Order: sequence, then C-alpha cells, then structure tokens
Amino acid sequence: MPHPVLDAPISPLRQRLIDDMTMRRFSQETQRNYVRDVGRFASFLGRSPDTATADDLRRFQVGQQDDGVPVPTMNSIVSALRFFFTHTVDRPDLARKLIRLAHPRKLPVVLSRDEVARLLNATTCLKHQAALSVAYGAGLRVAEVPTLKVADVDSERMLLRVARGKGGRYRNAMLSADPLALLRQWWKVGRQQGVISPAPCRRAQRPSRHLHHSLGNDLRAATKSARQPMA
Repeated sequence: MPHPVLDAPISPLRQRLIDDMTMRRFSQETQRNYVRDVGRFASFLGRSPDTATADDLRRFQVGQQDDGVPVPTMNSIVSALRFFFTHTVDRPDLARKLIRLAHPRKLPVVLSRDEVARLLNATTCLKHQAALSVAYGAGLRVAEVPTLKVADVDSERMLLRVARGKGGRYRNAMLSADPLALLRQWWKVGRQQGVISPAPCRRAQRPSRHLHHSLGNDLRAATKSARQPMA
C-alpha cells in the first residue's frame, strides 16, 4: 500500500536525515520508521519540520495524546524527532522539549510444561516442529529463526550463535537436546527435498545454508495453528 510520506519525492532535508542515519549504521527498518515519524510531524505542521518551534512540538504531543496514540508509538516518534533535531538540523534545544512517557511493561506469559508440549505438537510438519522448538527453547525471535545456518549450531557447547539479532547484535543462545535433534532431522530431510543447499557460503553472496528462507512465515503459521488446542 502506498504511503504518502515514504513514497514522496526525496527532499534535500529528508536526504540529509537519511544520510545521518546511514552514517550511524541504522537498520533499514529504523530509517524507514524515523522518516515516517518525522514526516508525520511535518504533516501536522503543514510546513518543513526544520522551521518548528517549541510551541509546535508541545501542540503536536498534546494532540497525539488527545488522539489516543499509544504510548509506545508516541515514544518512538519522540526518538525520531530527537534524532532529527539533534543531528540533522542541529537544534538540540528543541530535542530537549520532547517528552518521553512512562510505559509499564507487562510480564510475559510463561507456559506450563503441558502447554509447551501442546504447542510443539500442534503441527506434524518437521520444519514447523524444529522452528517452534528452537524459537521457544532457545528464546529466539521469529525473525532470527530463518537466518540460522548450520555453522551457527555448536553441539559441543550446546549453543546457538544468533547473527545480527535485534539492533544488529550477535549473541549466543542456549540449545537443549530436543531442539538439536529436530534441527538435525530437518537438515537431513531438507537436503533430500532440495530446500537446503550443502554448498558453503561465499563472500558477497547471500548465505546458502539457511534452514529455509520461508521459515519465518511457517513459524507464524504454526504458532497460529497452535492457539486453538491451547484455548
């Protein structure tokens, strides 16, 4: 779906914002969000955002609260505008006028052993079972599962190497015996089906030994299907 801000012609100011983020190696998703949020403020003003005043920022934030914008969304916009005013237009005095709101974090729902078993058994597809088992057992995000490579599995130390997780960081995750067994089964079946290539990765090429490029969508589908028996 077209977006009026993101799909608009790139102005010199917007390009400068993008360049500032690129120099700091912001992810493409973060850059897209910042451009969108600064554009939202520009739409509110009806003019270029670099002409804003402290009163404009105050009216904008009050208007967001009146419109019922969720607190996490409001704080994300504050982050984008703070970056814009601090680094792109060199007006840190305006950045200090932006207010972040306290947002209480809810404790995650911890499943019982029976619920975990029902979740993992909700699908008979080996690929889904491996994805669900690794994601839940090792605490991986959905986007991290499909990027796993054989070289990321350290069966001696029972660790998973997560490359470029949230924020582009690398980390290690604990690996238990059951997910490891499922990964090994899927590796054999995937090679037989031709969806996993045994060829080594080459530089300047996309890794060829990922579990499967569509595993993220499959994981979401499996999780959705597991909700019914857990109700």
